[in-house]
Amino acid sequence: MPPDLWSLYTLMLKSRLFEEAITQLWKDGLISGEMHLGTGEEAIVAGIVSQLREGDAMALDHRCTPPLLMRGVNPVLILRELLGRPDGLCSGRGGHMHLFSRDYLAASSGIVGAAGPAAAGFALAARYLRPGTIAVAFFGEGAMNQGMLMESMNLASVWNLPVLFVCKDDQWAITTRSSMVTGGSLDERARGLGLPYIEVNGLDVGKVWEAVQQAIEQIRSGKGPTFIHAQCVHLEGHFLGYQLLRVTRHPFREMPGIAGPLTRSLLSRSGTSLRDRLAGLRVIISALLTTLRDPRRYSTNDPVMLARAALKPDSARLSELENSIEQEIAKAMSSALGECVT
Repeated sequence: MPPDLWSLYTLMLKSRLFEEAITQLWKDGLISGEMHLGTGEEAIVAGIVSQLREGDAMALDHRCTPPLLMRGVNPVLILRELLGRPDGLCSGRGGHMHLFSRDYLAASSGIVGAAGPAAAGFALAARYLRPGTIAVAFFGEGAMNQGMLMESMNLASVWNLPVLFVCKDDQWAITTRSSMVTGGSLDERARGLGLPYIEVNGLDVGKVWEAVQQAIEQIRSGKGPTFIHAQCVHLEGHFLGYQLLRVTRHPFREMPGIAGPLTRSLLSRSGTSLRDRLAGLRVIISALLTTLRDPRRYSTNDPVMLARAALKPDSARLSELENSIEQEIAKAMSSALGECVT
């Protein structure tokens, strides 16, 4: 049976509009600290979460809002948690990187790679308490350099645990190309630990759904874990306010604050040698030029827009759906910003 693109687009758009609302709250200063969004990961998350059943568990990374929302967690509770309110999902103590839902068996962590051990634990419990259910671990490609994730994959393979390991690969480790800090290939690592390896275009929700469907069925039937390698693009960079994107998007506004200190440092008579300073300047310029050519700048790498394009011929239904979701998110925002309930 082919995937229902309308249902998948509904999940993706709801997540995108919800995170856009979060972005505005963050820009208004109502949410403190860093903010890591899942914009650009919607196709991966929707293609997988839409196939989960009651009793399935999710171990999440620091971009946990999309999977929680798509799984059915109350958006008002998530928003109140991000606002630090006592009536939030985790009583205002978790922030955006440490969200938990006992009802949906979902746990997130800001510790890179922590989704691996959590998923292995969920899966071990599922074997004895909820036969036929699975655990899903979501993480970025940088987590593949963390020992605990590799150990979890090895354990899941040896014990034949029902885990779907999902690597969301945007090819960036914050401001460093992942290829510069990762030896070998991820498929060799996964296969070396005995896990079936599936690579998929993470921008195409239909392809993700189809690639994962058979893998999930095999995991449920007791055939052990599988590794999904999904390519994606983080449209906002590593976090909101990502410096390199900010400069390339608004050069006239951002460059004066950067050019002055750089010039003073370069011309200073004290400090390191001129050669070293010029080398540092070249690194900065190279990073900016790379960002100018970065795929994060192109709307063609937006999974939500790609899914929408496939539905555009039925414009009336599409418009009705989008209006409905916009109203739903607006209602959640209004409720979340309302009087605190303790």
